[in-house]
Amino acid sequence: MRTWITVAATELGLVVLGLVAAVLSWQQGIQTTTFAAIGQAPEFVATRYVAPWLLLAAVLVALAGLFAIDAVNRVVRARQSR
Repeated sequence: MRTWITVAATELGLVVLGLVAAVLSWQQGIQTTTFAAIGQAPEFVATRYVAPWLLLAAVLVALAGLFAIDAVNRVVRARQSR
């Protein structure tokens, strides 16, 4: 089997894993807390942003993008060399 096929397929797998991990990380980075209504005070929903999880999500998306670009580059170069 040609090595460029294996490398490109592995990189595409890493792209998918990276994007899934980024979505999970992003979901962990946004936390909401609901406070029930007490007397005259209405219900209140507070949103907390957790920077390390959001930063991890951004880094994972960037890495997935780099792997995708490299995989496409390998496939295009292999087709041109035929």
